[in-house]
Amino acid sequence: MTETTLRLTDLAHGGGCGCKLAPSVLQELLADQPAAPIYKQLLVGTETSDDAAVWQVDDNTCIIATTDFFMPMVDDPFDFGRIAATNALSDVYAMGGRPVMALAILGMPVDKIPTQMVREILKGGAAVCAAAGIPVAGGHSIDCPEPVYGLAVIGTCRPEQVRRNSGAQPGDVLILTKPIGVGIYSAAIKKNALAPAAYQEMIGTTTLLNKVGAELSADRDVHAVTDVTGFGVLGHGLEMARGSGLTLVIEADAVPTMTDAAALARQGHVTGASHRNWASYGHDVVLPAGTPDWKRHLLADPQTSGGLLIACAPGAAEVILRRTRDSGCPGARIIGRAESGAPSIRVTT
Repeated sequence: MTETTLRLTDLAHGGGCGCKLAPSVLQELLADQPAAPIYKQLLVGTETSDDAAVWQVDDNTCIIATTDFFMPMVDDPFDFGRIAATNALSDVYAMGGRPVMALAILGMPVDKIPTQMVREILKGGAAVCAAAGIPVAGGHSIDCPEPVYGLAVIGTCRPEQVRRNSGAQPGDVLILTKPIGVGIYSAAIKKNALAPAAYQEMIGTTTLLNKVGAELSADRDVHAVTDVTGFGVLGHGLEMARGSGLTLVIEADAVPTMTDAAALARQGHVTGASHRNWASYGHDVVLPAGTPDWKRHLLADPQTSGGLLIACAPGAAEVILRRTRDSGCPGARIIGRAESGAPSIRVTT
């Protein structure tokens, strides 16, 4: 196979955040882990399945630490690097922080992939980090059976600006900043069924930095934030519901979707991760009677470098939505609300 015909996606059994372990599998793996000692400086750990760890250094400074990496969901190596880096940086923005530096995580099948392609992956990641105003200050690489790339990212914020996924309040309005459907598009790529315009749409959203999270963290009306990635809007919404002890109501028809996502889902272009996601948490989601499978797959679709799910005070929702759109997220929409009730999601039309 020559460099011109090599498809990165052919070298990987999965791609993007669809590579994540299913929520139920992850819970099982972590179930018998010893309880971590209590550190008062650890403001956010593993207790609510949040996006990153947060350590308070002093009265004015918190350190945010995260890592994210996956196998390719696209064949262009530069685009793969850009998507992976944007996705990793998102965890810091979701916590209300600003990235400071990144370390590259690289695993490549050195006997199967040309050196120049690996260079392009690294260049793509570095380009996104440069756009975010941070360096790639080092990293680690291994010889790996499948191509893997991502970042470990360090960020900072003030203690009062930390935004967990567990802070939603009854009555809060839910805002989603990017359209969903990335997993469906990546499934279509595997079958050479994605139109060029749709590919560009996907690259546009997956390389859009979620900087708005850092901007909104100074607003006290923003109560909770998480980024929507491999578990889909339902899965990450459910993490917010469980952490906050609330029911989230999501209006399916209000959720922004990528242009061809619904049509491709109807044609069967869905990932295995969508099935695994639903099997893991479907028992805590109430769908309207007669919901077609394709729409359920869309709501459970694994997003790679997806948008932020924001819970904010209802009186400030329109202003926050406008600020979000003005900050470079024109596809942001109000998609539902939080209510008192057992931790779950109720989907309406």
